[in-house]
Amino acid sequence: MHTLDQLHRGELKGIVRLQLSDNLTDFPEAIYDLADSLEVLDLSNNALSRLPDDLCRLKKLRIVFCSNNLFTELPSCLGRCPQLEMIGFKSNQITQVSSSSLPTHTRWLILTDNQITDLPDDMGRLTRLQKLALAGNQLQALPDSMVDCKRLELIRLSANQFATFPDVLLTLPRLAWLAFSGNPFCAPRDSHDEFKTVAFGDLALHQVLGQGASGVISLATWQRNLFGFDDKVAVKVFKGQVTSDGFPEDELDACLAVGYHENLVTPLAKVHKPDCSALVMGLIPPHYTNLGLPPSLASCTRDTFAEGQILSIATIARIVEQVEHLVAHFCQQKVSHGDLYAHNTLINEEGHVLFGDFGAASKYGNLSTERQLGIERVERRALAFFIDDMLSICAEKDKQSEAYRTLSEKADLQI
Repeated sequence: MHTLDQLHRGELKGIVRLQLSDNLTDFPEAIYDLADSLEVLDLSNNALSRLPDDLCRLKKLRIVFCSNNLFTELPSCLGRCPQLEMIGFKSNQITQVSSSSLPTHTRWLILTDNQITDLPDDMGRLTRLQKLALAGNQLQALPDSMVDCKRLELIRLSANQFATFPDVLLTLPRLAWLAFSGNPFCAPRDSHDEFKTVAFGDLALHQVLGQGASGVISLATWQRNLFGFDDKVAVKVFKGQVTSDGFPEDELDACLAVGYHENLVTPLAKVHKPDCSALVMGLIPPHYTNLGLPPSLASCTRDTFAEGQILSIATIARIVEQVEHLVAHFCQQKVSHGDLYAHNTLINEEGHVLFGDFGAASKYGNLSTERQLGIERVERRALAFFIDDMLSICAEKDKQSEAYRTLSEKADLQI
């Protein structure tokens, strides 16, 4: 994080990335002093409602983040920035997105949690678009021209107003990560009476084990254990607001709809009270670690890995086999996970996989057979990308093996 004082004193000359959060209401003119070097501009968490028309003076600008501000329209000046390819305006008050505000070479567009009702008719000209996050808006349809967004790999459409499933998505040859829950065309949430319901008063929450966009996971013990569960469990308390993936209630619904599987974190019981939902889960043993790291700005939609991380082809094959069984289970339960990634995968020293995080999951059993099959093709494509990512960290000595060739061909068939 930088400060206005640093900017005005000229201390930031030559920097590539600028991050300012200081209750700004106006764009600081001193930012132009960085025009020869600035590539990433992050003005999130301010009170801005406009950007200057001459923003293109920042001639090297590639990335702009202005989340949690007061914009009511996506600024048209963005479309005149010659190098701009990543745009993030999450959690503003945007109702309008004009064609002129979107550079043709846009690769990453984040407009989550706004009030957008329509996208430009010519969205299809964004042929480099890979990642599109639109959850928590008022969209009722996608432009037909999006059939030309053939590089699109990830889209989030949850918590909008789609009356029918947007079929244009099923024509996109690289789409792999899709979230659409919380729309009028979706099946209603299930009460999941097959799971026990417990009261918050039955549990005592202890230290936080992890947290994400949709909620906080804590270690818990029972004050009153009525059903013979293990003494120590994990409890995920869901936040009430829309997340980058959709409504937390839909995550809970999808997680319970998937049910039990040896490679899933075990759901045990529901916790419910007005304005707050939670899930009691089996405690993950401490020797499980994350298989991968989230995508970076450079990789956009693809996972990253720790520096020097290498796995044998035997370990990779064991991991892939388990994830394949898991995807088959998702299809059987008619739930699209929507976020099949190594960074959502836990693994122990024996190579056993545990999977979780249903924030982007969507139920689709109420849709037509054709749409169901299309959604399952999308999920299998995510599996293919998963395999491809795993092969990127394969030991060099194993890259000529038959197992490596088999997995590589399996990935190529779906990508």
